[in-house]
Amino acid sequence: MKIQAKITLLFLAISTGILLLLNAFILYFEYKFNYQDFYRRLEARVNLTAQIHLFPGEESRAYQQVRNKYIEKLDNEKELIFKADTLGRFINSTVPADFFNTIIGNGADTHKEGNQFYAGKLVNHGTGKFIVIVSATNPYGLREIDELQKILLIGFLGSVVVVFFAGKVFSHYTFIPVSNLTEKVKSITSNNLHMRLEPRGKDEIAELSHTFNDMLNRLETAFETQNNFVSNASHELRTPLTIINSEIEIALNNYPAGKQGQQFLNTLQGETNKLTQILNSLLLLAQSGYDGKKQNWQNIRVDELLWQSVASIKKIHPESNIEVDVSQLPDNEGALITQGNSNLLNLAISNIISNSCKYSQNKLVVVKLSVQNKKIIISVTDKGIGIPKDDMQHIFEPFFRASNTSDYNGHGVGLPLALNIVRLHKGSIGIRSEVNTGTEMQIFLPSAEA
Repeated sequence: MKIQAKITLLFLAISTGILLLLNAFILYFEYKFNYQDFYRRLEARVNLTAQIHLFPGEESRAYQQVRNKYIEKLDNEKELIFKADTLGRFINSTVPADFFNTIIGNGADTHKEGNQFYAGKLVNHGTGKFIVIVSATNPYGLREIDELQKILLIGFLGSVVVVFFAGKVFSHYTFIPVSNLTEKVKSITSNNLHMRLEPRGKDEIAELSHTFNDMLNRLETAFETQNNFVSNASHELRTPLTIINSEIEIALNNYPAGKQGQQFLNTLQGETNKLTQILNSLLLLAQSGYDGKKQNWQNIRVDELLWQSVASIKKIHPESNIEVDVSQLPDNEGALITQGNSNLLNLAISNIISNSCKYSQNKLVVVKLSVQNKKIIISVTDKGIGIPKDDMQHIFEPFFRASNTSDYNGHGVGLPLALNIVRLHKGSIGIRSEVNTGTEMQIFLPSAEA
């Protein structure tokens, strides 16, 4: 999960928690206020009931008139008066026992059971002790709480949706500098390693840009050092090797040295040629990577390039047996066009097809061209010796040769060179192989229409 999505979810979780807490506080205080208000109304009625029924007189009649005229009758309102017997005991069978006993013990109490509210108090009268209780239901108050719960629930769900999208917008704007930095970093490849990020301000993003620029400086220096070393070494070594080879040819043609001497000179010439080939491959490998200069890029039709590569191989190795399968070519010819350097791509494709011909001892090699998901795919399938499983992870390392190739000439440079060239064209190489069954290599190149 991306950090931007995590921040959105974290923002949503924190906001949801705050909303839940706020709603809980609102409900709690609404319950508390609503109940307390209703209990106060019941307690007022308890006092009036006691005054009217236990202290009859002119004043009690005035209370009765006030109550009848100005105090509303509550729903299911009941007035209960309990009188203690001569031993001071009360007999109760109509109200909750706990509530009744608390009044006896504390002198007054309030109670709620279901939707029924109670308020009562102990009254001492000249004729004895009395407990006056008034009970009623509170449908308006409970309905008000129910309505408040619905409003809070709807408001909560609506707020969660709003907070979610607000979180997405918040995380999006927060990560705009990071997204810009990522896009800029993606545009830097081995072809434009001289490019640098442009830090703005003094925040963490600017600090990260400075750090990345420092790393690019070190990488560029390392690339240049490595590339210059291989290139210069190859150039410097080729000259004396060419001289040695020429001298051997002169010796072979002009100075008879007997059968053993001829054999010695032939071996020396063969090894010199092999060393020259290795140096040429090293030079190509170095030139296919970073060289500080942009390659000459152009639109290339891969089908035409493929035919050129096959023709070149057959010219050098006429015994090769190559079949080109074009049965899956797309109707749109434009899908076969890629951007790149035709000489380098020709070299990469030729290397892979040549390897298939060599390690299959010139058995049939099928080269298939197709286009899938805006990628041009060149599949090279042979029925050769295959690659051992343990060697698969190393076959693109320079100078590495599989353990079953000792009977074949080679220097372990062709595949790394091909991979470097394909990567330079923003492509990739896939490989599938089984010992003594064969190998399939696939070159993926981006279509210019992608």
